Amino acid sequence: MTSPSSLPLFRFGVVADPQYAAIEPIPALDRYPALSLDKLGEAIAEFNRHDLAFVVTLGDVIDGIWESFDAILPVYETLRHQHHILLGNHDFAVVPERLGSVVSRLGMPAANYDVVHAGHRFILLNGNAVSVHAYPAGDPRRREAEDWLARMRAEGAANGETWNAAIGEEQLAWLSRRLDAAKLEGERVIVMNHYPVYPPGNHSGWDSERIVELLSRHDHVAAYMNGHDHAGKYGFTGGTHYLNFKGMVDTADTNAYALVAVFPDRLQVTGFGREESRTLMLESLTR
Repeated sequence: MTSPSSLPLFRFGVVADPQYAAIEPIPALDRYPALSLDKLGEAIAEFNRHDLAFVVTLGDVIDGIWESFDAILPVYETLRHQHHILLGNHDFAVVPERLGSVVSRLGMPAANYDVVHAGHRFILLNGNAVSVHAYPAGDPRRREAEDWLARMRAEGAANGETWNAAIGEEQLAWLSRRLDAAKLEGERVIVMNHYPVYPPGNHSGWDSERIVELLSRHDHVAAYMNGHDHAGKYGFTGGTHYLNFKGMVDTADTNAYALVAVFPDRLQVTGFGREESRTLMLESLTR
C-alpha cells in the first residue's frame, strides 16, 4: 500500500523568461531570444506527457517587439493544459501605444489574479504595477514610479534599477486580503510574481521587503516563485520557500524549465536542463 505522501496531490509546469524575439543573440548576457521558440516547444512537449493542473509562465514571454507575440503565442496553443501568465518587464518593451494592450494580448483575465486548485491558492501578482516601463511618458503612474526610483537611488538601494518594479500599495493590500481569504478556507498558498523578493539582490522588486514581511505573518504560505533573475536562486525565511527559476532565454544550447509536484508535506521540483531539482519541505497547516 502506498503512503499518502508518496503520491502528489497534483503537478504543474513552470517556465521563466522565454523572452522570445527575432533578434540577434546578446553574447554579453548569454541570451539567445530567437532560440526560445524551439526551447518552449521542447518544454511543452514534456509538459504534454504529464497530467498537470496547469502550466505557468513567470513573465517575459517576449523580449520586446509587438510582433513577437504573433510567433510565440501559437507555440503555447500546442499546450494541452491550462496556462497562466505573469507580466514581466520585457513584455512591455513595445511601442507606447501598445502598452495598454499587453494584458489582453496575452489572454490574461487581469494583470493580477488568484486561482484555487485542490486546496491550494495560487496568487499571481502584477510586479509591474509601479514601473517605468508599463506606462507611457507623462502618465501619472509612470511619474509615481520615477519618483519611487529616484528615492531608491538616493538611498543607494542595490535594486534601484529601471528593470525592476513594484506591486504597489493597492496590490499589497489586495494580496493581504487574498492571504486572509485563503486562511479562512484552510488553503495553502503559493505566491507567484515576475520579480524576486528574497534573498535580496539587484533584481529584487522595489517593495520586496514589505512583501516578505507580509508573507512572514502567514504560516499557510508555502512558497513564493518568480523569474527575472535568469541565474536563479533560492532562499528560506519566515516559513516560506523563495524559489527563483532560471531564464529559458539564456545559453545557446541548454533549456531551463521545471515540473513541480505538490504533496501534503513537500514541493518536489524536477528541473530540466539548467533548472535544478530540489525538495522543499512544508510545515503542517494550522487553522
